[in-house]
Amino acid sequence: MFKLFLVIESNDLSNEMLVWVVGVILIVGAIALLFYQRKVGRSLGNELAQLEKIQKHNIEFEFVLKAMRLCTWHVDVAERTITYDNDYRDRSDCFMPSPGTPLEEVSNSMVEADQQRIAKALEDFCEGRMESYHEISRVKIGHLGDYYWTESYATVSARDAEGKPKSIVGTSMRIDERKAMESALVEARNKAEESDRLKSAFIANMSHEIRTPLNAIIGFTSVLPDVQGEDERRELINLIQENNQKLLTIIDDVMNISKIESGKEPLVMSTFELNEILTSVADGFVPKLAEGVKLSTMFAQGALNVTTDLNRLMEVLTHLLANAVKFTQQGSIIVGYDAPQGKRMRIWIRDTGKGIAPEHQERIFERFFKVDEYIPGAGLGLSICRTMAYSMGGSIGVESKLGEGSTFWFELPI
Repeated sequence: MFKLFLVIESNDLSNEMLVWVVGVILIVGAIALLFYQRKVGRSLGNELAQLEKIQKHNIEFEFVLKAMRLCTWHVDVAERTITYDNDYRDRSDCFMPSPGTPLEEVSNSMVEADQQRIAKALEDFCEGRMESYHEISRVKIGHLGDYYWTESYATVSARDAEGKPKSIVGTSMRIDERKAMESALVEARNKAEESDRLKSAFIANMSHEIRTPLNAIIGFTSVLPDVQGEDERRELINLIQENNQKLLTIIDDVMNISKIESGKEPLVMSTFELNEILTSVADGFVPKLAEGVKLSTMFAQGALNVTTDLNRLMEVLTHLLANAVKFTQQGSIIVGYDAPQGKRMRIWIRDTGKGIAPEHQERIFERFFKVDEYIPGAGLGLSICRTMAYSMGGSIGVESKLGEGSTFWFELPI
Protein backbone atom coordinates (compact mmCIF):
# COMPACT_ATOMS: atom_id res chain seq x y z
CA MET A 1 0.00 0.00 0.00
CA PHE A 2 2.85 2.29 0.80
CA LYS A 3 4.34 1.53 -2.58
CA LEU A 4 1.03 2.43 -4.28
CA PHE A 5 1.02 5.85 -2.53
CA LEU A 6 4.50 6.59 -3.70
CA VAL A 7 3.59 5.76 -7.27
CA ILE A 8 0.51 8.01 -7.20
CA GLU A 9 2.49 10.90 -5.68
CA SER A 10 5.21 10.47 -8.31
CA ASN A 11 2.63 10.62 -11.12
CA ASP A 12 1.15 13.86 -9.71
CA LEU A 13 4.55 15.49 -9.65
CA SER A 14 5.23 14.50 -13.27
CA ASN A 15 1.93 15.91 -14.40
CA GLU A 16 2.54 19.15 -12.53
CA MET A 17 5.97 19.53 -14.09
CA LEU A 18 4.54 18.78 -17.51
CA VAL A 19 1.97 21.50 -16.99
CA TRP A 20 4.67 23.94 -15.97
CA VAL A 21 6.83 23.06 -18.96
CA VAL A 22 3.91 23.43 -21.38
CA GLY A 23 2.97 26.75 -19.78
CA VAL A 24 6.48 28.09 -20.08
CA ILE A 25 6.61 27.02 -23.72
CA LEU A 26 3.29 28.70 -24.42
CA ILE A 27 4.40 31.89 -22.68
CA VAL A 28 7.69 31.93 -24.63
CA GLY A 29 5.82 31.25 -27.88
CA ALA A 30 3.36 34.03 -27.08
CA ILE A 31 6.21 36.44 -26.39
CA ALA A 32 7.98 35.39 -29.59
CA LEU A 33 4.75 35.74 -31.54
CA LEU A 34 4.22 39.20 -30.03
CA PHE A 35 7.71 40.31 -31.06
CA TYR A 36 7.16 38.82 -34.53
CA GLN A 37 3.85 40.65 -34.88
CA ARG A 38 5.51 43.90 -33.83
CA LYS A 39 8.28 43.31 -36.38
CA VAL A 40 5.74 42.53 -39.09
CA GLY A 41 3.74 45.59 -38.08
CA ARG A 42 6.78 47.82 -38.31
CA SER A 43 7.61 46.30 -41.71
CA LEU A 44 4.07 46.83 -42.94
CA GLY A 45 4.17 50.39 -41.60
CA ASN A 46 7.41 51.08 -43.47
CA GLU A 47 5.98 49.57 -46.65
CA LEU A 48 2.84 51.66 -46.32
CA ALA A 49 4.97 54.76 -45.77
CA GLN A 50 7.01 53.88 -48.86
CA LEU A 51 3.82 53.31 -50.85
CA GLU A 52 2.49 56.68 -49.73
CA LYS A 53 5.81 58.28 -50.62
CA ILE A 54 5.83 56.61 -54.04
CA GLN A 55 2.21 57.63 -54.58
CA LYS A 56 3.08 61.20 -53.62
CA HIS A 57 6.08 61.17 -55.97
CA ASN A 58 3.91 59.76 -58.76
CA ILE A 59 1.39 62.54 -58.21
CA GLU A 60 4.16 65.15 -58.23
CA PHE A 61 5.74 63.51 -61.29
CA GLU A 62 2.41 63.52 -63.10
CA PHE A 63 1.86 67.14 -62.11
CA VAL A 64 5.27 68.13 -63.51
CA LEU A 65 4.55 66.27 -66.75
CA LYS A 66 1.22 68.05 -67.09
CA ALA A 67 2.68 71.44 -66.23
CA MET A 68 5.54 71.00 -68.72
CA ARG A 69 3.23 69.38 -71.30
CA LEU A 70 5.65 66.52 -71.73
CA CYS A 71 5.37 62.99 -72.99
CA THR A 72 7.62 60.19 -71.66
CA TRP A 73 8.87 57.15 -73.54
CA HIS A 74 11.35 54.31 -73.25
CA VAL A 75 13.40 52.38 -75.77
CA ASP A 76 14.21 48.68 -75.66
CA VAL A 77 17.70 48.84 -77.13
CA ALA A 78 17.98 45.12 -77.95
CA GLU A 79 14.67 45.09 -79.83
CA ARG A 80 15.09 48.65 -81.17
CA THR A 81 11.51 49.46 -80.22
CA ILE A 82 9.95 52.50 -78.59
CA THR A 83 6.96 52.75 -76.26
CA TYR A 84 5.31 55.98 -75.15
CA ASP A 85 4.32 55.79 -71.48
CA ASN A 86 2.60 59.12 -70.80
CA ASP A 87 1.50 61.96 -73.03
CA TYR A 88 0.43 65.30 -71.61
CA ARG A 89 1.01 67.40 -74.72
CA ASP A 90 -1.90 69.75 -75.37
CA ARG A 91 -2.43 68.84 -79.02
CA SER A 92 -4.16 65.80 -80.49
CA ASP A 93 -2.07 65.72 -83.69
CA CYS A 94 1.19 64.75 -81.95
CA PHE A 95 3.19 61.68 -82.99
CA MET A 96 2.08 58.86 -80.64
CA PRO A 97 3.07 55.35 -81.86
CA SER A 98 1.64 52.14 -80.43
CA PRO A 99 3.72 50.23 -77.82
CA GLY A 100 6.68 48.35 -79.27
CA THR A 101 6.88 50.42 -82.45
CA PRO A 102 10.15 49.98 -84.42
CA LEU A 103 12.53 52.83 -83.62
CA GLU A 104 13.04 53.70 -87.29
CA GLU A 105 9.44 54.95 -87.46
CA VAL A 106 10.45 57.82 -85.17
CA SER A 107 12.88 59.21 -87.74
CA ASN A 108 10.44 58.44 -90.58
CA SER A 109 7.85 60.65 -88.86
CA MET A 110 10.15 63.68 -89.22
CA VAL A 111 10.27 66.01 -92.19
CA GLU A 112 12.71 64.84 -94.82
CA ALA A 113 15.39 67.38 -93.92
CA ASP A 114 15.58 66.02 -90.33
CA GLN A 115 15.19 62.27 -90.91
CA GLN A 116 18.83 61.32 -91.48
CA ARG A 117 20.08 63.41 -88.55
CA ILE A 118 17.54 61.96 -86.08
CA ALA A 119 18.10 58.37 -87.27
CA LYS A 120 21.87 58.71 -86.80
CA ALA A 121 21.52 60.34 -83.36
CA LEU A 122 19.20 57.56 -82.10
CA GLU A 123 21.48 54.81 -83.44
CA ASP A 124 24.60 56.40 -81.93
CA PHE A 125 22.86 56.71 -78.57
CA CYS A 126 21.64 53.10 -78.60
CA GLU A 127 25.16 51.91 -79.45
CA GLY A 128 26.67 53.91 -76.59
CA ARG A 129 28.58 56.29 -78.84
CA MET A 130 26.80 59.25 -77.24
CA GLU A 131 26.51 60.02 -73.54
CA SER A 132 23.32 62.04 -73.84
CA TYR A 133 20.56 62.67 -76.34
CA HIS A 134 19.12 66.10 -77.13
CA GLU A 135 17.55 66.82 -80.50
CA ILE A 136 15.18 69.41 -81.97
CA SER A 137 13.26 68.36 -85.06
CA ARG A 138 10.10 68.83 -87.09
CA VAL A 139 7.40 66.16 -87.05
CA LYS A 140 5.10 65.78 -90.05
CA ILE A 141 1.35 66.37 -89.71
CA GLY A 142 -0.74 64.74 -92.42
CA HIS A 143 0.30 64.85 -96.06
CA LEU A 144 0.10 68.59 -96.78
CA GLY A 145 3.62 69.48 -95.70
CA ASP A 146 2.53 70.75 -92.27
CA TYR A 147 4.70 69.98 -89.26
CA TYR A 148 5.24 70.87 -85.63
CA TRP A 149 8.46 71.42 -83.67
CA THR A 150 9.51 68.96 -80.96
CA GLU A 151 12.43 68.88 -78.51
CA SER A 152 13.53 65.54 -77.01
CA TYR A 153 15.88 64.54 -74.20
CA ALA A 154 16.94 60.98 -73.28
CA THR A 155 19.26 59.13 -70.90
CA VAL A 156 20.32 55.55 -70.29
CA SER A 157 18.25 53.84 -67.58
CA ALA A 158 19.99 50.41 -67.61
CA ARG A 159 23.26 49.00 -68.96
CA ASP A 160 24.54 45.48 -69.61
CA ALA A 161 27.70 43.91 -68.20
CA GLU A 162 29.78 45.60 -70.89
CA GLY A 163 28.35 49.01 -70.05
CA LYS A 164 26.29 49.35 -73.20
CA PRO A 165 22.72 50.70 -72.99
CA LYS A 166 19.95 48.15 -72.40
CA SER A 167 17.13 50.58 -71.81
CA ILE A 168 16.66 54.28 -72.54
CA VAL A 169 14.11 56.70 -71.11
CA GLY A 170 13.28 60.06 -72.62
CA THR A 171 10.87 62.97 -72.81
CA SER A 172 9.53 65.06 -75.67
CA MET A 173 7.69 68.36 -75.77
CA ARG A 174 6.23 70.62 -78.43
CA ILE A 175 8.04 73.92 -78.88
CA ASP A 176 5.95 75.59 -81.62
CA GLU A 177 5.46 78.75 -79.56
CA ARG A 178 9.16 79.00 -78.76
CA LYS A 179 10.11 78.53 -82.41
CA ALA A 180 7.54 81.14 -83.46
CA MET A 181 9.02 83.54 -80.93
CA GLU A 182 12.55 82.79 -82.17
CA SER A 183 11.43 83.43 -85.76
CA ALA A 184 9.81 86.69 -84.71
CA LEU A 185 12.99 87.75 -82.91
CA VAL A 186 15.14 86.85 -85.92
CA GLU A 187 12.78 88.76 -88.19
CA ALA A 188 12.85 91.75 -85.84
CA ARG A 189 16.65 91.62 -85.75
CA ASN A 190 16.84 91.41 -89.54
CA LYS A 191 14.45 94.34 -89.84
CA ALA A 192 16.56 96.33 -87.39
CA GLU A 193 19.72 95.52 -89.34
CA GLU A 194 17.98 96.35 -92.61
CA SER A 195 16.70 99.59 -91.11
CA ASP A 196 20.22 100.48 -90.00
CA ARG A 197 21.56 99.63 -93.45
CA LEU A 198 18.86 101.71 -95.13
CA LYS A 199 19.53 104.59 -92.75
CA SER A 200 23.21 104.53 -93.68
CA ALA A 201 22.35 104.28 -97.37
CA PHE A 202 19.82 107.08 -96.97
CA ILE A 203 22.36 109.40 -95.37
CA ALA A 204 25.00 108.58 -97.97
CA ASN A 205 22.63 109.03 -100.91
CA MET A 206 20.76 112.04 -99.60
CA SER A 207 23.92 113.90 -98.72
CA HIS A 208 24.98 113.52 -102.35
CA GLU A 209 21.59 114.05 -103.99
CA ILE A 210 20.71 117.11 -101.90
CA ARG A 211 24.16 118.62 -102.13
CA THR A 212 24.22 118.49 -105.95
CA PRO A 213 21.25 120.80 -106.68
CA LEU A 214 21.99 122.87 -103.58
CA ASN A 215 25.52 123.59 -104.74
CA ALA A 216 24.15 124.57 -108.15
CA ILE A 217 21.62 126.92 -106.59
CA ILE A 218 24.23 128.55 -104.35
CA GLY A 219 26.78 128.80 -107.14
CA PHE A 220 24.47 130.27 -109.77
CA THR A 221 22.89 132.63 -107.24
CA SER A 222 26.29 133.99 -106.22
CA VAL A 223 27.29 134.87 -109.78
CA LEU A 224 23.85 136.17 -110.82
CA PRO A 225 24.47 139.78 -109.65
CA ASP A 226 27.62 139.97 -111.78
CA VAL A 227 25.93 138.85 -115.00
CA GLN A 228 25.23 141.75 -117.36
CA GLY A 229 23.67 140.11 -120.40
CA GLU A 230 19.91 139.51 -120.24
CA ASP A 231 20.10 136.17 -122.07
CA GLU A 232 22.80 134.86 -119.75
CA ARG A 233 20.88 136.11 -116.71
CA ARG A 234 17.72 134.35 -117.92
CA GLU A 235 19.67 131.12 -118.49
CA LEU A 236 21.09 131.24 -114.95
CA ILE A 237 17.63 131.86 -113.51
CA ASN A 238 16.27 128.87 -115.42
CA LEU A 239 19.09 126.69 -114.06
CA ILE A 240 18.39 127.90 -110.52
CA GLN A 241 14.68 127.13 -110.92
CA GLU A 242 15.46 123.70 -112.38
CA ASN A 243 17.68 122.81 -109.42
CA ASN A 244 15.09 124.21 -107.01
CA GLN A 245 12.59 121.78 -108.53
CA LYS A 246 15.04 118.88 -108.24
CA LEU A 247 15.64 119.67 -104.58
CA LEU A 248 11.92 119.99 -103.90
CA THR A 249 11.24 116.66 -105.66
CA ILE A 250 13.84 114.85 -103.54
CA ILE A 251 12.40 116.26 -100.31
CA ASP A 252 8.84 115.43 -101.41
CA ASP A 253 9.87 111.85 -102.21
CA VAL A 254 11.46 111.37 -98.80
CA MET A 255 8.42 112.85 -97.05
CA ASN A 256 6.04 110.64 -99.03
CA ILE A 257 7.89 107.45 -98.11
CA SER A 258 8.10 108.45 -94.46
CA LYS A 259 4.41 109.30 -94.15
CA ILE A 260 3.17 106.16 -95.89
CA GLU A 261 5.47 103.72 -94.07
CA SER A 262 4.67 105.29 -90.70
CA GLY A 263 0.96 104.69 -91.32
CA LYS A 264 0.12 108.33 -90.63
CA GLU A 265 -1.19 108.91 -94.14
CA PRO A 266 -4.61 107.20 -94.32
CA LEU A 267 -6.24 106.20 -97.58
CA VAL A 268 -8.68 108.78 -98.93
CA MET A 269 -11.11 106.89 -101.14
CA SER A 270 -13.00 108.61 -103.92
CA THR A 271 -14.74 107.66 -107.16
CA PHE A 272 -13.54 109.21 -110.43
CA GLU A 273 -13.39 108.59 -114.18
CA LEU A 274 -10.06 106.85 -114.86
CA ASN A 275 -9.68 107.80 -118.54
CA GLU A 276 -9.77 111.50 -117.70
CA ILE A 277 -7.14 111.15 -114.95
CA LEU A 278 -4.74 109.12 -117.12
CA THR A 279 -5.11 111.55 -120.01
CA SER A 280 -4.53 114.54 -117.75
CA VAL A 281 -1.35 113.08 -116.22
CA ALA A 282 -0.03 112.05 -119.65
CA ASP A 283 -0.67 115.50 -121.14
CA GLY A 284 1.45 117.06 -118.41
CA PHE A 285 4.53 115.18 -119.64
CA VAL A 286 4.23 116.09 -123.33
CA PRO A 287 6.52 119.18 -123.01
CA LYS A 288 9.20 117.01 -121.32
CA LEU A 289 9.45 114.44 -124.12
CA ALA A 290 12.67 114.05 -126.08
CA GLU A 291 12.49 115.19 -129.68
CA GLY A 292 10.70 112.63 -131.84
CA VAL A 293 9.17 110.66 -128.95
CA LYS A 294 5.39 110.23 -129.14
CA LEU A 295 3.17 109.93 -126.05
CA SER A 296 -0.28 108.30 -126.45
CA THR A 297 -2.98 106.46 -124.48
CA MET A 298 -4.66 103.07 -124.95
CA PHE A 299 -7.74 102.36 -122.86
CA ALA A 300 -9.68 99.09 -122.74
CA GLN A 301 -12.99 100.94 -122.26
CA GLY A 302 -14.41 104.22 -123.45
CA ALA A 303 -15.09 105.26 -119.86
CA LEU A 304 -14.45 103.60 -116.49
CA ASN A 305 -15.34 104.79 -113.00
CA VAL A 306 -13.08 103.46 -110.25
CA THR A 307 -12.90 103.92 -106.48
CA THR A 308 -9.47 104.24 -104.89
CA ASP A 309 -7.09 106.84 -103.45
CA LEU A 310 -6.81 109.39 -106.26
CA ASN A 311 -3.72 111.18 -104.93
CA ARG A 312 -1.73 107.98 -104.56
CA LEU A 313 -2.82 106.75 -107.97
CA MET A 314 -1.63 110.00 -109.57
CA GLU A 315 1.62 109.81 -107.58
CA VAL A 316 2.37 106.34 -108.95
CA LEU A 317 1.45 107.41 -112.50
CA THR A 318 3.63 110.50 -112.25
CA HIS A 319 6.71 108.59 -111.10
CA LEU A 320 6.29 105.84 -113.69
CA LEU A 321 5.77 108.34 -116.51
CA ALA A 322 8.74 110.44 -115.35
CA ASN A 323 10.84 107.27 -115.38
CA ALA A 324 9.68 106.39 -118.92
CA VAL A 325 10.34 109.94 -120.21
CA LYS A 326 13.82 109.97 -118.65
CA PHE A 327 14.94 106.73 -120.34
CA THR A 328 13.15 107.02 -123.70
CA GLN A 329 15.05 109.05 -126.27
CA GLN A 330 13.25 107.74 -129.34
CA GLY A 331 10.12 105.82 -130.22
CA SER A 332 6.99 106.05 -128.11
CA ILE A 333 5.44 105.94 -124.64
CA ILE A 334 1.92 104.53 -124.17
CA VAL A 335 -0.25 104.89 -121.07
CA GLY A 336 -3.12 102.42 -120.80
CA TYR A 337 -5.02 99.80 -118.85
CA ASP A 338 -6.51 96.36 -119.41
CA ALA A 339 -10.14 95.43 -118.91
CA PRO A 340 -10.88 94.93 -115.18
CA GLN A 341 -10.82 91.34 -113.92
CA GLY A 342 -13.38 91.06 -111.14
CA LYS A 343 -12.69 93.90 -108.75
CA ARG A 344 -9.08 94.43 -109.81
CA MET A 345 -7.49 96.09 -112.81
CA ARG A 346 -4.01 96.61 -114.27
CA ILE A 347 -2.68 100.00 -115.40
CA TRP A 348 0.52 100.03 -117.41
CA ILE A 349 3.05 102.36 -119.05
CA ARG A 350 4.94 100.97 -122.04
CA ASP A 351 8.03 102.63 -123.50
CA THR A 352 10.65 101.94 -126.16
CA GLY A 353 13.55 103.06 -124.00
CA LYS A 354 16.82 101.37 -123.10
CA GLY A 355 15.18 98.53 -121.16
CA ILE A 356 16.34 96.76 -118.00
CA ALA A 357 18.62 93.73 -117.75
CA PRO A 358 17.02 90.61 -116.16
CA GLU A 359 19.37 90.66 -113.16
CA HIS A 360 18.23 94.20 -112.29
CA GLN A 361 14.48 93.72 -112.67
CA GLU A 362 14.05 92.31 -109.14
CA ARG A 363 16.05 95.13 -107.56
CA ILE A 364 14.69 98.02 -109.59
CA PHE A 365 12.07 98.79 -106.92
CA GLU A 366 14.61 98.86 -104.06
CA ARG A 367 15.27 102.16 -102.37
CA PHE A 368 18.27 104.07 -103.80
CA PHE A 369 18.98 101.38 -106.43
CA LYS A 370 20.09 102.85 -109.74
CA VAL A 371 20.99 100.86 -112.86
CA ASP A 372 23.02 103.75 -114.24
CA GLU A 373 24.73 105.94 -111.64
CA TYR A 374 25.33 108.63 -114.26
CA ILE A 375 21.62 109.27 -114.78
CA PRO A 376 20.33 112.03 -112.46
CA GLY A 377 17.96 110.96 -109.72
CA ALA A 378 17.94 109.74 -106.12
CA GLY A 379 16.69 106.23 -106.89
CA LEU A 380 13.51 106.76 -104.86
CA GLY A 381 10.82 107.05 -107.51
CA LEU A 382 10.14 103.35 -108.13
CA SER A 383 10.46 102.58 -104.44
CA ILE A 384 7.73 105.14 -103.76
CA CYS A 385 5.57 103.54 -106.47
CA ARG A 386 5.89 100.14 -104.79
CA THR A 387 5.14 101.54 -101.34
CA MET A 388 2.05 103.37 -102.58
CA ALA A 389 0.80 100.42 -104.64
CA TYR A 390 1.08 98.14 -101.59
CA SER A 391 -0.62 100.72 -99.39
CA MET A 392 -3.63 100.66 -101.74
CA GLY A 393 -3.80 96.86 -101.59
CA GLY A 394 -2.21 96.41 -105.00
CA SER A 395 0.99 95.13 -106.57
CA ILE A 396 3.56 96.38 -109.04
CA GLY A 397 6.05 94.89 -111.49
CA VAL A 398 7.98 95.29 -114.70
CA GLU A 399 8.44 93.38 -117.96
CA SER A 400 11.48 94.45 -119.94
CA LYS A 401 14.06 93.44 -122.52
CA LEU A 402 17.39 95.19 -122.65
CA GLY A 403 17.51 97.57 -125.63
CA GLU A 404 13.84 97.04 -126.51
CA GLY A 405 11.96 98.94 -123.80
CA SER A 406 9.94 98.27 -120.67
CA THR A 407 6.37 97.89 -119.48
CA PHE A 408 5.79 98.96 -115.88
CA TRP A 409 2.43 97.88 -114.47
CA PHE A 410 0.55 98.08 -111.22
CA GLU A 411 -2.66 96.29 -110.22
CA LEU A 412 -5.22 97.84 -107.90
CA PRO A 413 -8.52 96.89 -106.30
CA ILE A 414 -11.14 99.22 -107.75
